[in-house]
Amino acid sequence: MRHATDPDHVIAVTTIVTRQRGVAKAGIIGALWGMGHTFTIFVVGAAIILFKVAIPPRVGLSMEFAVGLMLILLGVLNLTGILRRLQQEFTPSADIAPSGGSRFERALREMGLYNALRPLAVGIVHGLAGSAAVALVVMAAISDPWWAIAYLFLFGLGTIAGMMVMTTILALPIGYTGRRFSGWNHAMTFASGLLSVGFGLFLSYQIAIAGGLFSASPQWTPH
Repeated sequence: MRHATDPDHVIAVTTIVTRQRGVAKAGIIGALWGMGHTFTIFVVGAAIILFKVAIPPRVGLSMEFAVGLMLILLGVLNLTGILRRLQQEFTPSADIAPSGGSRFERALREMGLYNALRPLAVGIVHGLAGSAAVALVVMAAISDPWWAIAYLFLFGLGTIAGMMVMTTILALPIGYTGRRFSGWNHAMTFASGLLSVGFGLFLSYQIAIAGGLFSASPQWTPH
């Protein structure tokens, strides 16, 4: 749950949640992000633990660099309004959305496939960036590979729960201001876009220049 509150994670989901109405749907966005994150953490981490796969520095830096680029893209889409138009385009109308099923299933259908796949894809990219670091920490603490993999699974469950809590908390003020103070709501959306672009540029610079991604001898320390 502590991992779910990392700045890059929170900023990424904030750009999505500010365009989503409803606390329940925000919680689903957090769960989908956590599922995508858990999938790559579990698959890549298990490969590192079981087969002693070594991640070359340039590959590791590239995975982290992808997170910076993704944050920039999410921020630009938010600032330009493209994110809102895409959401409106691919969100099913209330009168044609199928009814029935559990509350979770109904909320997913109301969101539409695009709005469900987006946080899942963002979580997958974040999972790729953090998988090596998590696997190395687990290997250093747990010698038995199967117990180490079980740890990865529990880590993933905690991340899903943590991000659900985080997105729900983020959605509360947005849901309140959405109906009463539309100007303030737009300001929050704009601010989240700026923050995403700014942090994405900072992260990309740190990885590309300080980490030497494009140099002859890149230096990478999983963290």
